[in-house]
Amino acid sequence: MRTDIERLYQQENRRVLATLIRLLGDFDLAEEALHEAFMAALKQWPEDGIPDNPRAWLVSAGRFKAIDQLRRRNRHRDAVDELTIQSLIEQDAEPEVDDHSIDDDPLRLIFTCCHPALARSAQLALTLREVCGLRTEEVARAFLTKTPTIAQRIVRAKTKIRDAGIPYEVPERHELAERLESVLAVVYLLFNEGYAPSDGDALTRPDLAEEAIRLGRMLAALLPEPEVLGLLALMLLHHSRRPARSDATGELVRLQDQDRSLWDQLLIAEGCALVPRALTPGGIGPYGLQAAIAALHAEARTFAETDWAQILGLYEALLQLTPSPIIALNRAVALGMSQGAAAGLAAVDALLNDPTLQHYHLTFAARADFCRQLGQVEHARVAYQQALTLTSLAPEQRFLQRQLQTLG
Repeated sequence: MRTDIERLYQQENRRVLATLIRLLGDFDLAEEALHEAFMAALKQWPEDGIPDNPRAWLVSAGRFKAIDQLRRRNRHRDAVDELTIQSLIEQDAEPEVDDHSIDDDPLRLIFTCCHPALARSAQLALTLREVCGLRTEEVARAFLTKTPTIAQRIVRAKTKIRDAGIPYEVPERHELAERLESVLAVVYLLFNEGYAPSDGDALTRPDLAEEAIRLGRMLAALLPEPEVLGLLALMLLHHSRRPARSDATGELVRLQDQDRSLWDQLLIAEGCALVPRALTPGGIGPYGLQAAIAALHAEARTFAETDWAQILGLYEALLQLTPSPIIALNRAVALGMSQGAAAGLAAVDALLNDPTLQHYHLTFAARADFCRQLGQVEHARVAYQQALTLTSLAPEQRFLQRQLQTLG
């Protein structure tokens, strides 16, 4: 029974929390209520059994735990806000469906956290931490920055929401578009943490990737704009390769070594069908371009048949549209695959002074691979060792160690 409850916690805790935040209007109070609700479940469910609708049970239990908590706090104050408490008592446990057909509290809360009153960096950090459930350290790695910096952003964002009275509600339809860029960024970062976790023992976290895809589908139904469709296509195409990205023992398998018969052809077909709609004239954006790159990988029957020249051109267009160190690194790798290891190594070396890439393990993994191809064994060894020190993901560490061993 305890195992079943723990599994349910992993599956439902973020959705339950999102609903509690909407009902209670307070992040910290909702966090406390969530944990108290699951503690109550650990005590009660082994005797009574798991209820037919465990999510509704947890929301209801958490709401009443919050009411008890508010009453305990108010005993130490001069005035008791019984109206607030009474309003919580009268609320239904089931989430309400709003007029804009956003019937999912996590997505509703993402839009709330992406309120224009918050700085962009605070929007992303708060949503990843509170809505997506990433630890502060994981959020920091996603931003390639320090943990204390991210912690301060999250605290300031919560304070801003409280002090400015930002409502926990879905914005009007005409306001959705101005928040869309931040919302897409959050969903993409959530997917990335599922596709390539910051640390841990598993190569992927399918629960996070699938939740991001679920939210992406909802966004596409709500606002079928090119960049929304591009993000959904990108996630589907990347996720299609998941079964082949690790072997039977959980070890990392590089793209060139993957068994492509394991790729999910239904996801590939769905993703590729979305790409043309994402690349409409006047609507081409970074997610659409990345989806086009992913489609080229997915459509290649073998690694050798990959159209690297076209991928290079797409990365160059992407770099002009949204310059970033990571895109520049990907462009350098594509250059090396298209024009040879020497060209790739020169392009990577030209980026080594960038502070972001100096702390990114794939920078040095790419350099090591090019050095290996050119017979520069000692340079390859040093680069693999640098990459090894910069990743906390166990399968990547073991892969890099194997690469070092093959150098002799």
